[in-house]
Order: sequence, then C-alpha cells, then structure tokens
Amino acid sequence: MDTLFIAADSALRTLFAKPRASASCETLPEGPSELNDAERRKAAGLMRVNHVGEICAQALYTAQALSTSNPDLRQHFNKASAEEVDHLAWTAERLQELGSRPSVLNPLWYAGAFGLGLLAGRLGDPISLGFVVETEQQVGAHLQSHLEALPAGDHASRAIVAQMADDELRHAQQAQAAGAVELPWLAKQMMRSAAKVMTTVAARI
Repeated sequence: MDTLFIAADSALRTLFAKPRASASCETLPEGPSELNDAERRKAAGLMRVNHVGEICAQALYTAQALSTSNPDLRQHFNKASAEEVDHLAWTAERLQELGSRPSVLNPLWYAGAFGLGLLAGRLGDPISLGFVVETEQQVGAHLQSHLEALPAGDHASRAIVAQMADDELRHAQQAQAAGAVELPWLAKQMMRSAAKVMTTVAARI
C-alpha cells in the first residue's frame, strides 16, 4: 500500500504540480533570444519533446526506486530523479516563455515510462542500471541533435539543452559505475523505436 501511495504521489506531482527547480541552469545563454514566429514554433516543438523526456525520467526513476530492494540503489535513483526535476522545471518554464504548452499526452507518456521502469527493475538491479545507461545515452544523443536543430538565435533554449546533455551523461556514468550491465542489441533497438514514436508525436501534440 505504501508503494502505491508513493507511486501515485509522484505521478500527481509530476503531471499536475508546477515543478520547482532547486537551482537555476548553470549554462548561461550567449545572448538574448530573438525569434520570429516560425522559429518560435520550431523551438516550442523541440522543447515540448524535451519536457516529455523529463516527464518520462520522473516515471522511470520512481518505478526503478520502488522496484529495488537495495537501499543504496534506491537512494541513487531518488537522487537522480530529484536532479531531473530541475530539467522538468527549466523546460516547462521555457515552453511558457515561448508561448506554448506541454504535451497533452503527458499522462500516457508517464504511464508507459513507469511500466518500463518497473519491468527493468523486476529484471534485477544490474539490468535496471543498464537501462538507465542506455536511456541516458540515447537522451544525450537526442539532446545533441536538438542543439543542431534549434534556431541559432534561441540562446535560452540552447543553454538549457546543453546543460541537460551534460547532466544526462553524468547520470549514465554514475549508473555504469554502480554496476550496470549492457543491454542486448534488440532491447536497445526497441528503446530507440519507442523514443522515435514519442518524439514525433510529442513535437506536435
């Protein structure tokens, strides 16, 4: 019952409460952002995708923390989740600044990611950590592609994405050091396919 309450509380806070960052983004914009309407729409679509990624991160880490019986590993997942809240807050704020909104499918994205996190956790701690490594590496590559795709004048979004990319790499390295095993090729491909569907849909809806 406690597990159910923890899971429900996390979902409600992630999906419906305003996220509050514990710190401002350390990477500073190179200058003021000056965008025309088309650039603003493009930036908003990309930042909506990044916001969805942070919704999923909260679901994954919460589920993995609930699945492990190792208290040290549970603390590891909870700490990573808390750090990802900053990303959630930064992307939500940037979406608002761009005059846009989060994905209306966020409850669906959360539920799917939570299920994946539970599955990874049930397969054992090394695999669960391996799932973190692969997820964060894929997210890092995805963020690098966004740095190339964002309008050159959107310095605010670019600063956020650059900081997020650094943080995701660090989370992957920490999971690797904690005892992650490499996932099978097929599992990695399935994760890439699922991520492609999510990013394509979230950019628009």
